[in-house]
Amino acid sequence: MLSTKAPPRSRGHLAEAFLPLHEVGTSPCHWRPSPWRRRRRHFLPRAPCAHRLGSILRLLLRGSRAPNSKRKMAAESMFNRPVCVHVRCQGCEERRLNVRVNIELLSISNPVHKKDLAVRLTDDTDPFFLYNLVISEEDFQSLKSQQGLLVDFSAFPQKFIDLLQQCIQEQNKDIPRFLLQLVSSASVLDHTPVFLNVVETNPFKHLTHLSLKFLPGNDAEIKKFLASCLKCLKEDKMMLEEKLRKTEEDLARQLSYTQQSLSEKSRELDKLKNEWTSYTTALTNKHTQELTNEKERALQAQAQYQQQHEQQKKELENLHQKSIQQLQNRLSELEVINKDLTERRYKGDSTVRELKAKLSGIEDECQRAKQEVLSLRRENTTLDAECHEKEKLVNQLQTRVAVLEQEIKDKDQLVIRTKEVLDATQEQKVILEESTEKKQSHIEKLETTIKSLSAELLKANEIIKKLQGDLKTLMSKLKLKNTVTIQQEKLLAEKEERLQKEQRELQEMGQSLRMKEQEVCKLQEQLETTTQKLEESKQLLKTNENGRFIQFHFSLCKNDIVIELLLQINGSNYIALPVGFFFV
Repeated sequence: MLSTKAPPRSRGHLAEAFLPLHEVGTSPCHWRPSPWRRRRRHFLPRAPCAHRLGSILRLLLRGSRAPNSKRKMAAESMFNRPVCVHVRCQGCEERRLNVRVNIELLSISNPVHKKDLAVRLTDDTDPFFLYNLVISEEDFQSLKSQQGLLVDFSAFPQKFIDLLQQCIQEQNKDIPRFLLQLVSSASVLDHTPVFLNVVETNPFKHLTHLSLKFLPGNDAEIKKFLASCLKCLKEDKMMLEEKLRKTEEDLARQLSYTQQSLSEKSRELDKLKNEWTSYTTALTNKHTQELTNEKERALQAQAQYQQQHEQQKKELENLHQKSIQQLQNRLSELEVINKDLTERRYKGDSTVRELKAKLSGIEDECQRAKQEVLSLRRENTTLDAECHEKEKLVNQLQTRVAVLEQEIKDKDQLVIRTKEVLDATQEQKVILEESTEKKQSHIEKLETTIKSLSAELLKANEIIKKLQGDLKTLMSKLKLKNTVTIQQEKLLAEKEERLQKEQRELQEMGQSLRMKEQEVCKLQEQLETTTQKLEESKQLLKTNENGRFIQFHFSLCKNDIVIELLLQINGSNYIALPVGFFFV
């Protein structure tokens, strides 16, 4: 989508236009107005016809206000520098062009306070090269939505200037990272809209950060631009002429002052020359007299020094002869001493050799002794380690033996307890057998009455059969548990490493046996209570004729209670009896 706007003539720019990134570089023939601009009716045609282009220019010129308008406008220049631009025209090769980019922030106070961003492209070498763009806050919102910008209108000018500065920094490189492209759909930049693209290059893709459409200036605006340039040049010329006039006056004053000072300095120089000549002549005469006097003095001193030198020479020769004789005597003495010292040295060398031989032998013996000491130390450490390990093994074996003895004692106690429990259970078994025989005799008496209730008995038998099947499965599980426990005991006897775990299990078994003893006591109490209840029920059956059926159900309930009690005892045997009764 493209939107255009005709700015006032006093701004010195024509129009603004911009495109989304996916439409950059396409032909700008099929333009459509943005919906937010339809109210002003400044539409652009959809077909590139000549009469419609003329109407566009008329609309743009008509949109400019008269010069006597009361609108107050202030322009703030933000950027004005030449930038290297890559020009791409249709059917032509890409070329470089230095274009001056001028960015101004226009603030309008009447009738409403507004701010517009004006951008102008010019060429210093070509005065007819002029492209304008004006972006208002409303236009920027559509630009932001179309090109996916993340900045506001207040920050957009500075960000745009930052992009231009990056392009300026990269323009002298062979492969610039940021560059400006001026794209035109025509073969020549001549009265056709152009697109200014800020492109970031990389080896994979060229990314267009911003794309702005500039419209060329018409004759009136080019004249106005040239007039403003001429006005600026005239102002610069006037300023330069004024500066030149002031510099000429300053230079004339300085010249007259320097000429006067030069005449005065020349007079002073002549005076100094005369004084210098008289002073030099006096100095030369004075120095010649002093030189003659000094020469005479030097000759006298030279004669005195020669006499002193000859006397010193004679004295030194005498002293030298005396010293030579003394040195010769000393040399003879030293030669004698040297002979004695050489003999001593030879003797010392021989003794040193003998001592070296002895020392080497002693060192060899010392190294052997050190090696033996090291080997003995190693053997000693190994023996200490072995002794320590053996002591550990002895301690472990002693503790293991003590543990095993304690376990044997505990097992003996457990066996005694289990025997006592078995005796008690056998006594209970005998008591229960006697009670069952009594109950069987009583049942035989009640069989005559049971025949009338055969149907109910059949149902009861089915229920009992199910319970018998459950009991059989429980018995098989118990047998499997017993076999597993036997195997575990055998493995415990074979494997000594798991003795600690077995101790814990034995303690748990002792606790479980205690719990079972308590349960047996409870069961005995329950049996006593059940026998009392049976006696009471028998009395009730004698009094009531219909009590037979109740007695039968009560017997069934009793059997169920007895079965539950027997199931709680581990290692017990169950025998299924006819008519749904079970014996332990």
